[in-house]
This record gives sequence, structure tokens and C-alpha cells, in this order.
Amino acid sequence: MTTNFTLKQYGIEVGNIVRNARPPVLYQEALEYEPEAAIADSGALMVRSGVKTGRSPKDKRIVAHPDSKDDIRWGSVNIEINEKTFDINHDRAIDYLNTFERIYVVDGFVGWDPNERVKIRIICTRPYHALFMWNMLIRPTNEELAEFGEPDYVVFNAGQFPANRHITGMTSKTSVNLSFERQQFVILGTEYAGEMKKGVFTVMNYIMPKKGVLSMHCSANEGDDGDVSIFFGLSGTGKTTLSADARRKLIGDDEHCWSDTGIFNIEGGCYAKAIDLSAEKEPEIYGAIKYGTVLENVVYDELTHAVDYSDVSITQNTRASYPIEFISNAKIPCVGGHPKNIILLTCDAFGVLPPICKLTPAQAMYHFISGYTAKVAGTEVGVVEPQATFSACFGDAFIVWHPSKYAELLAQKMEEHGAKAWLVNTGWTGGPYGTGSRLSLKHTRSIIDAIHDGTLNDVEYVTDPRFGLDVPTSCPNVPSEVLTPKNTWTDGAAFEDQAQKLAQLFVDNFEVYKAGSSEAIINAGPNL
Repeated sequence: MTTNFTLKQYGIEVGNIVRNARPPVLYQEALEYEPEAAIADSGALMVRSGVKTGRSPKDKRIVAHPDSKDDIRWGSVNIEINEKTFDINHDRAIDYLNTFERIYVVDGFVGWDPNERVKIRIICTRPYHALFMWNMLIRPTNEELAEFGEPDYVVFNAGQFPANRHITGMTSKTSVNLSFERQQFVILGTEYAGEMKKGVFTVMNYIMPKKGVLSMHCSANEGDDGDVSIFFGLSGTGKTTLSADARRKLIGDDEHCWSDTGIFNIEGGCYAKAIDLSAEKEPEIYGAIKYGTVLENVVYDELTHAVDYSDVSITQNTRASYPIEFISNAKIPCVGGHPKNIILLTCDAFGVLPPICKLTPAQAMYHFISGYTAKVAGTEVGVVEPQATFSACFGDAFIVWHPSKYAELLAQKMEEHGAKAWLVNTGWTGGPYGTGSRLSLKHTRSIIDAIHDGTLNDVEYVTDPRFGLDVPTSCPNVPSEVLTPKNTWTDGAAFEDQAQKLAQLFVDNFEVYKAGSSEAIINAGPNL
């Protein structure tokens, strides 16, 4: 308990405040107060997130305030509420927090660049949430904590208590509300810890572009020569796996900014998917699961507490949260120079896109704005064939401004610093999902190696006739036929039909972005 610390400025009267407790204390608190908490054989803390095992994007709301209203791209991602509704939800959260005898506070930073960092305060009721954010925020030293003062943004996590669905702007018992003017974030009706992480990212996606700093949903690593690569990609494309390379230093696995001095990680930790995790396939991530790590919603052996990472009976979204220094080759502080390579990752379940393409600047902007990947059949009820998913800037759920704002910043910085752009497909070959097979992770790693060592700068390229992308004819340790998708299909006509279908999906998706895009970017799409 922190003695000379109070939350009365927020209307919280609880006297027993556990502030910035270290993992040993939070483990003890979790085992006492979290009904389903247990310790894995690896030493990680296993917890459950309640009914919600993933984010609730349809329940995110932003206050439509005159000072910021014109900045925000309103719609299905950024849904507006009025200040009165925010006040009701805020007061509901405060009232709930006041029912507890003890609550947890985590004060930390986001942004490893000292000139850009933002102070964040988390107020919550579960030790699990406190340990999660202790891992995910940049942890202050004792001296920094003593001088922390008032934060820039406060997250009130009252997720065990429901929102009132009958008030204006609410549609369910879950409510994730953000006010840029109040600099507050309120969570009701969901205990999924990822809401806090992505709420903070949403804040950065608003305030950083205002300053000319590009905020990005990407991972990043650095070679021995200081060459930085960033990896954009939606869930399941390999963003975390491919950036966790033992031969390169990890700057971060999910959220970064690109400023005038280079890139910096936003977070102090990693939040990796744990489904089918193994020491053989992902040794760096597997090795990071130890004492201090939070394991969410995993199934384990009651006798040995060994985790079965293949068991998805609770959720397919099993996760591990750990401090970035748990990755043995992490670069601390998590900053780097200007990126040399921009790698856009996609998981094409249609089996159409090549495993590697070189992009022109206009193509890089087109595919960045498109943010394509595909869901595979069987992952959702009613999905019987691959379904295209387009997420602007590879992070549509978290961006606040119009996608063109982020795309223009990326184009500007790529041009200023001579960065090359690549499209890497980690999806299917030899046919779509159900017929073909997933591209080998070994081959994908070889492709990434060839990007990093410059091999792909000196090979011949052919242009894909439909997508207009430059495809290398050779790559070390990758069979040449794999590089040209049509050559891996037994039925060439079926390939052409599938390619035409995917190209049409790209064109249809981009219609909404034409108004804010140049002719060069519009013409960088597929040729129907």
C-alpha cells in the first residue's frame, strides 16, 4: 500500500491503494483475490478475463467535443457520444471503484523517446489488470515515480461493472469511452485487459500525428549495422513471430512511432498470441513465458500446471503479456534509427498473392491504406471460404484520423529517408485455404533474410500482370516455383478466377479512399 498517495482528485475515496506493485506482490494478490488465478509450471501467472476474451470494438465511443470533433474520422470505428453520456459512464465507474476496500494503480509511460513520452495512470480493481499494465507500460524508476505528478491520461477500469445500455449512445452492457478533452478513458462491462492496451494506443494515434509523428501498428527490429525494419500486419500474419529474430535486436512487437529522429516503441512490453505456441516454432516468445508473465485464458493440466497451447476451448485468442526485456535480444531503450525496410505482411488465404513483392512508393501507399489479409474458413460460423479483411493502415480499429493522414506521414518519411517497401504474403500456396498449404515459415524467414542482407536488390523481377507488383524470380533457400503462385496451382484457370476475385475485392474496398488519394496511388491497385 502506498501511504502518501491519494485518488481523491478523481472522487475515489478508497484508502488502501496498491500503487506500482512489483510482480511478487501482484502474484500474491492475484492468488488471494482472483478466483481462477494459478501459477503455470513455467512460473507465469495464469488468469481468466471473464466473459470477454477479446476486444469489443463496436462498444468503443469517443466524445464529440468541439475542440477535436473535426479531427476525428467518425463512423463504425470511432462512434461518437456526447459529454453527458461520458459523464454518466465515468460516474458509474467511480461509484463502482469506491465499493472496493483496495484498488490498484499503475503509473507509467508510453513512448521510449523521452521527448515524446506520455504519462499514463491505470486505476483498476484486479491484480491481473495491474500486472498486465505493469508489463505493458514503460516502467518508471523509483525516482521517476516519486516525481510522476499528475498523469497526462487516466484509465478508469471498472470492467466488472456493466454500462447502462439504456442511456444515449449505449448499445450493450460493455462501454469503452474516451474523452480527449478530459484526457480520460473509462471501461465498463469487459474485463479483457487488451482494452487498456489498445485504449492507450488509440490515444497515441490521436496526439502523435498532431505533432507530425507517425504512430504505427507494427513491430520493429534492428540489425547489427543499425538497419531498422518495421513490420505492418494484422493478427495472424506473422508480425510478432517474424520480428522476434534471434539474429536481430527487437525494438518492439506491436506499436511504434516514427519521429524526426527515428522510431521508438510505444510500449514497455509485448502481448503475443499464444495459440499453438512452441519452443521449436517461436523460441523467443516461448522463452519469454516465465515468472512475471501473464497468461490469459489458457488451459492447463490440473496436476502439473503445464499449459496446453493447442487447447482453444476457452478462446482462440490466448495471450501472453511480458516485459520486453524478457526477450533475450530486446534493444533497451527501445529506440532505433530511420527504417531501411518497410515490410507489409498479409496472410492471403486465397492463394493468389506472391510470397514477396517489391513495392513502388505509390503501391506502398495503396497497400498500406488497404491493409489486406484474409480470414480462413472454419474460424467463424458460416465462413465456408476465405474472406478478405481490409483494415486501413493495418490498424483501422485504433486509428482516429482519416487513413490518409497516416499514409501521407508514412510516404513523407519513406521519401525523406529512402526506405524500401515490400509486400510479404505468409498465407496459402498451391490453392486457397482447404486446397493449398500454408507457406512455409522457413521460406518466409529466408525471404525476410534476403530483404535484410540486400540479396533481393540484385535479382531479376517480373511484373504480375493483374496486381502490377514486381516479383523476384529467385530468392536464396526458396524454391523458384513458390515465388510465382500460379506455378503452384494444378489448375491454372482456377487460379485466374481466384485472382480476379481478389483483385475486385481490392478495387471495391478502395472506393471509399479514392477521394483522399492521388491518381498515382489509385492507379497502383490491381488491373481488372
